[in-house]
Amino acid sequence: MKIKTGDKVKILSGKKEIKGKTGKVVQVIFNKKNKKTYAVVEGINMRKKHVRSGGGRSGQIIELPGPVHISNVMLVDPKTDKPTRVGYAKEGNDKKRVAKKSGEYID
Repeated sequence: MKIKTGDKVKILSGKKEIKGKTGKVVQVIFNKKNKKTYAVVEGINMRKKHVRSGGGRSGQIIELPGPVHISNVMLVDPKTDKPTRVGYAKEGNDKKRVAKKSGEYID
């Protein structure tokens, strides 16, 4: 997987409110039913959820980040702080992710 939890990513396309923003990936979701992958990015694509609480207490509205399709996000290069593609390189017996722009290891 080219995008993993904890990566800093930039949103390339989507709604006007989220396009161009950067954030940290909280979760990567793979939907087996329609075979699509989504990334949940911290502070991006915020959704409101109405939560009921029992015992006579009043409910509340909480904001949660919604998923963004994986094709709409791009990893931010740790060296140049710009969006970059991801490649792979072997180092010994390990397969590591490499930023294409700077050639620096991501993991």
